[in-house]
Parts: sequence; structure tokens; C-alpha cells
Amino acid sequence: MNIKLHTPKSLKTGSGMATTKQFMLSLLATTVSIVLTFGTAAVIDNNKKQNEKREIVMMVMYDMYNSLKSAEVADSNIHQLMNFQLQMAEDTTKFEKLQYQFVQLLPNFTYTETTERIFSSNIETINTIGNVIFTENVAKFYQNRKYYKEIVCDSINHISSNELSRFNLKNILQLELMTFGLISGSVLYDMQHLFALCKQMMDVTDDEIDAYRRERVHLEETLTNKEESVDQLNNEIIQLQRKIDEAKEKLKY
Repeated sequence: MNIKLHTPKSLKTGSGMATTKQFMLSLLATTVSIVLTFGTAAVIDNNKKQNEKREIVMMVMYDMYNSLKSAEVADSNIHQLMNFQLQMAEDTTKFEKLQYQFVQLLPNFTYTETTERIFSSNIETINTIGNVIFTENVAKFYQNRKYYKEIVCDSINHISSNELSRFNLKNILQLELMTFGLISGSVLYDMQHLFALCKQMMDVTDDEIDAYRRERVHLEETLTNKEESVDQLNNEIIQLQRKIDEAKEKLKY
């Protein structure tokens, strides 16, 4: 009697290699899938951090830019004030012509501290930027900005308010501006230097700052238009209520 034995496929020649190959392919596919999943997530997360970092840097640079431009105007005004003093001293008849321009040119250095507070008080903001030297330079810039406002501009306006309480040629010429002019030039130079260093560190160009400025201006105009629309709507509601009240007074119940 002939008996035929059935050989399992797993024991056939070459079946072990096929199984190993399938296992390796499956393992490779799983590995690639994991790498793609976590790799893509890492890339997305890194891009998000880089975008956040750039946004913070541009916000700070824009704030520094505005402060620097304001300080430059104030410094220019101090020079012009001294020039007016010279013209009046050389020709006293120019007092009538220049006196009002003189008062209008008294330096007025103003700025908001919103960006500075966000930058200096939030450790996460500093960690996001990840550049200690940049952080230190920005802090120095803000210190100089405060010093410029208090020691230069506020002091000039305080002294001038006393000297010019009796507004005449003598009081204008007695207003000592040389010391303030020297301090102004020195502090302004430091601010310009720190601003240039920060731009270089973070690879920020003048074109990028200008583009950011235009974007902010557009946003501010949009917000202003929205506020005006809300004010107009509120006025309409107030006027309507006023008419209702007037009509009610005429009624006889």
C-alpha cells in the first residue's frame, strides 16, 4: 500500500527564507512609518518654533527701530534748539520769528513698554529666542532708552518749563543745552550700535523691518477703522434712544 506524506509548506525548501524576507520587509515598513510619523512631527514642531522665534525677534526689532527713530528726532531737535539760540544771540530781532518754533522743538521722547515687558518678564519668550547675547543687547538698549528719556528729554522739558515760565529772549538764551546735547549724542550712538548688532545677530534686514512696519501700520489702521465703526454704531444707538425718550415724553397715558 502506497502512503503519500504531506510536507508542510513551512518545511519546504526555501520557505524559511521567504518568511524571513517577509518579516524584514514588514519591519522595514513599520520602521519607515514610525520615522515618517515622528520625523514629520519633529519637522513641523521645529518650523513652528522657528516661526515663533522670528515673530518675537521682528516684534522686538520693530520696537527698537521706532524708539531709535524717535531718539534721532529728539537729538536733531536739541541741535536745532541750540542753532536757534545762536541765531537769536547774533540777531535779537529773530526772537519774534523763532520763539514759537523753539518751544515746539523741545524734545518729546515717548514710547510704549508693552514689547519690553513681554520680552523681559516672560522666560518662555527668552527661551524661544535662544540667544543670550541678543537678549543682553536688547536689555541694554531698553536701559539706554529709559536713560535717554529721563536724563535728556524729561530733564530738558523740566528745566525749560521753569526757565520759560516768563517767556522772553533772556530766558531762552539762559537755557543750557550743551550738556544735554553731549549726553544725547553719546546715548544715541550706543542705541544705534546695539540695534545694528541685534540686526546682524538675527540676520534681520532693513527691508524686513520695513515690511513688518507696513504690516503693523495696516493692522493698526484696520483696528482704527473698526473702532470708528463701533463708535458710529454706539452713536446711532444713543441717538435712537434719545428720540425714543423724547417721543415718550410727548405721550399721554
